[in-house]
Order: sequence, then structure tokens, then C-alpha cells
Amino acid sequence: MAKAAIMGYGTVGSGVYEIIKTNADKLTKNTGGEAIDVKYILDIRDFPDHPEPNLFTKDFNDILNDGEVTVAAEVMGGLHPAYEFTKALLEAGKSVVTSNKELVATYGTELLEIAREKNVNYFFEASVGGGIPIIRPMHQCLTANNIKRIAGILNGTTNYILDQMIRRGKTFDAALKDAQAKGFAERNPAADVEGHDACRKIAILASLASGLAVDYSDIDTEGITNITLDDVKYAAQMNSVIKLIGYAEFREDGKIYSIVSPMIINSENPLSGVDGVMNAITVTGDCVGDVMFYGAGAGKLPTASAVVADVVDAVKHAERSKKIMWQKPDGNIMADGDSKKFAWFVRTTDSAENVSKIFGRCEFVDNITEGESAFVTEPLTRSDAESKTGALRDVITSIKILG
Repeated sequence: MAKAAIMGYGTVGSGVYEIIKTNADKLTKNTGGEAIDVKYILDIRDFPDHPEPNLFTKDFNDILNDGEVTVAAEVMGGLHPAYEFTKALLEAGKSVVTSNKELVATYGTELLEIAREKNVNYFFEASVGGGIPIIRPMHQCLTANNIKRIAGILNGTTNYILDQMIRRGKTFDAALKDAQAKGFAERNPAADVEGHDACRKIAILASLASGLAVDYSDIDTEGITNITLDDVKYAAQMNSVIKLIGYAEFREDGKIYSIVSPMIINSENPLSGVDGVMNAITVTGDCVGDVMFYGAGAGKLPTASAVVADVVDAVKHAERSKKIMWQKPDGNIMADGDSKKFAWFVRTTDSAENVSKIFGRCEFVDNITEGESAFVTEPLTRSDAESKTGALRDVITSIKILG
């Protein structure tokens, strides 16, 4: 029998416990016959009404020093003490699985190397896309491919807010309050609406696809806080929607172009139909072409199911380290921000005549608001777009269009 620990008993941690208990027979079959038993639950809080209160401990050392515990699920969130606990467990020869994208994006290179050296595993399927299988398919099913591009809706909170603006005609503020009331957004939603959560996730995917560590601080990140209801209406008029996209493009010269940004997406693109809190990730390989992974990107049981799947995998491969890893690059691997061209949707109070003088060839969109000029540019680099919009009078909006 494999002894496991759960570190953190919040939404995801309680889901991990629930699945291990409810689906015990199924999990035993999937490990090859070894049952999984939760021996410890680490949390600073008391849970006197829990069906197994004896499992709870407030002392991490109980888990670290127990030779019976072979795998721990780190679902605490945040960097500290999650990093210190994870590192200590791996160095002690215990496998760790996690849903903590911040930890993986920040310290993944080091933790994966420790796991390899100690012949244990560090798995993080739930760190990107919640319950959507994406880490393992990229590592295994798509291993014959050179990955060319990843583009995804990686944050359910922002997708819900934009969906409410698109379908319900709510303002950003009203949609955010609704998301908070339903538990889809935190009281402080900055990590979501400013794009930081999506940035960490695309950094993990880009690292996995390239085999080189991508530092999320090197990814140009823009959130959705400046998107207005009029922007959404203009997009609809263009048979499109606005989504927050995590984007990574892998060049033949080894450089990686990556951004997180709101983008206008035509209705013909399958990402345009991803509604509510759902996530979707498109991966383009040189052999397989385009594939899309879709599902619940957050939530108690969807995320916990991915964590438990990693626990099963860790138990099943307890005698060897699976080679999921990336390396620290020699030098800068990030492509220049001006190396990629996008068409841009722009709104301004300047005249159509002046727009044409500055931008040359562009496509005007019927005005929704009187006194505006709304148009789509030819593909431009970021610097060119900024230079040209800077020459306009009172730019209201400038949004990339996903090609």
C-alpha cells in the first residue's frame, strides 16, 4: 500500500482526499494493484468535523520524516513555504505532485533536476488547465513533433468576465463583481485580470515544449482591465470575440516569442467558442498540425482529478524518475518583441482621413460610438503599431488580432 500526504486542505486539497477515498478501487487498478492511502493532511487549521480528524497535522516534519510516505500532493499554493517543503521532500527521496503553477513557473527547473537526481518524480499536470490533460499529452503523445505554436485561453476567471461582457452586455466592473459573487474570482483578482496567472501557465507550456526554461518575467503581459463593452461590441460587428490569450511561438533559430494579451479572435477559430470558465489550448505540431485541449480549467474536482492522476503515476513509477524536465538555457532564448507582426484593431477620435494618412492601407469598421474612427491595420510590429497610434489624436483602444 502506498502512503500519501496532502499538503493544504483548501478547495483542491479536499477534492484530492475525496477522489482518493471515493475512487479507491479504480485507483488501485490503475497503479497496477497498489492501493493509495492518505496518511497525513497538512494544514494549519483544525477540522474537528472531518471524518478522519486523526489524519491532520500542523507539523511538516511528520511527513518529511515518515519513511512510509512516498508521495505528497502539494496543493497549498503560493511560493513559500511550498517551495521549501517540496524541495525537502524531493531531496528526501519522496515524489511530489502539485497544482501550483506559480511554484512550477518559478522553481520548476531546480525541482525537476532534484527529482531526476534523487530518482523520484515531480509532476504538475494540474498546474496548467486544471482538469485538462495537457502536460502529459505534450510530453508523451506529441513527442514526435516539433511544437510550432501554442495559443490558449488559460484563465477561467477572465474568460468568464469577457463572456459575460459578450453575451450579457455587462461592463467589465459588473462582470467582475458577478464572477466574485459566484466564486470564480478572488477578492483581489489582480493575478487573473492583469494576466499574471495566464503568464505563468504559458511559461510552463513553453518550457515543456522547448526543453528550455522560460522565465515568465520575460513574457510581455497585458490583462483585460482596459477592455470595454464598446470594444466587445466592435468585435462582434467583426464576427469576432475578445479573449485573453497566452501565446508562444517557437522559431527555427531556437528563439521563443511569447506574450499574454487580449486578442480579437474570428468566429472561425475554435477558441472563439470557449465560453464561461472553460479553458482551451491549441498546440500546433509540425507533424500532427493543430490539436485542441478543452475543459474545466479550475474547480475542486476537475483540478483534483489531475492531481490524483499524478499521484497514481508517481506510485506506478515509484522506482524510476520519468524524464519530464527542461534545462536552464545558455543566454537569452526570448525573441525580440518586434519580431512578430499582428494586425491591430484601433479606436480613435481622430478623423478617418488622418488615420489613412498615418496607417496607409487599413480596413474601417462601422462606428458604434459617434465621433470615433475604428479600423483594422495591416500586420505591424509592436513598435510600428505604437509609433503610428502615437501619431493619432486620443487613441481609445489598441488590440491585437490573432491570426
